[in-house]
Amino acid sequence: MSLRHAVLGLLARSPSTGYELTRRFDLSLRTAWHAQHSQIYPALAKLEEAGMVEVVARGARNSKTYDITDAGREELERWLVLEEPDRSQRNESALRLFLGQLLAPDERRTVFDRDLAYVEQQDRELRALRDALEPDEPFAAQVDLGLRTNRVLIDWLREQAERT
Repeated sequence: MSLRHAVLGLLARSPSTGYELTRRFDLSLRTAWHAQHSQIYPALAKLEEAGMVEVVARGARNSKTYDITDAGREELERWLVLEEPDRSQRNESALRLFLGQLLAPDERRTVFDRDLAYVEQQDRELRALRDALEPDEPFAAQVDLGLRTNRVLIDWLREQAERT
């Protein structure tokens, strides 16, 4: 995934400061993409230089509110429609679960229990997010996808833990 396209997509939803974008990454894209302040601000500067975003307001402590431009919308649409996605993934948790079969049963159980606790916490947070969404929220389907994915993971992790 392209960080610049993720930023353009979030700005297409609503103008934001760099801080607000960081929070929105954490709340809405966290299962697909993580970005820190140190990555978002340089991306915003490059997008501004390319004419894809613009500063629309300045606030306290010299904060800047950015919005997507027409050129940014065109680039986002081009990327979404015309570019084939990179479907390769790096998922350390999945790698550890795969290699965990090399562990002794008690150690393997520890791995499954740890991951189960994590997914259950993420599920609680997504449920809280879903409950706080406005009824017409356009990205509610992605929250639902996250909840459904969590349900499958929780069931699978419980089964694997019971088998050890």
